Amino acid sequence: MTALTTKRFTIEEYHRLGELGFFTPEKRVELIRGEIIEMPTKKTPHSFCNTNLVRELIILLGKRAIVRGQEPIILPPDSEPQPDVAIVRNRDDNYLSSHPMSDDIFLIIEISDSTLKFDRKTKLSLYAQANILHYWIFNLIDNHLEIYSQPYQDTQKKSNYRLKQIALPNETIP
Repeated sequence: MTALTTKRFTIEEYHRLGELGFFTPEKRVELIRGEIIEMPTKKTPHSFCNTNLVRELIILLGKRAIVRGQEPIILPPDSEPQPDVAIVRNRDDNYLSSHPMSDDIFLIIEISDSTLKFDRKTKLSLYAQANILHYWIFNLIDNHLEIYSQPYQDTQKKSNYRLKQIALPNETIP
């Protein structure tokens, strides 16, 4: 009996596939732990939330940080997710030379309806493993904000966040 293996891609191989035209513009894909994941089409509430969130964050932060909307980040050796929002440190080249990496990132935000399980499990552990200090999920299903902080890795090398808070629509957060 022959064992089956899955081909895992590096970031460089993923970029090469893109250069060769393997991904069409209408299909959004992300590289997550070496696997190419096709992301679902965004529904209107997701797009509405993302647009308003980016607009408010740009006003709130001004020139203190860069707000990136649905742009890639690099998490070596085999992940290039495209979070809905990433707040990253200012850099002289504005990330022309490369996408932000974990040391550049202040906060990652995912807006979740159809991807809530994926964002809570797969992306949460990916971001915690990359030592992203703050991760938020705008949970459109339950209509609240999930706030995760203090990433850690347990003795079995599983990554998670120590703290989880819920902010309801009528609450403010610092």
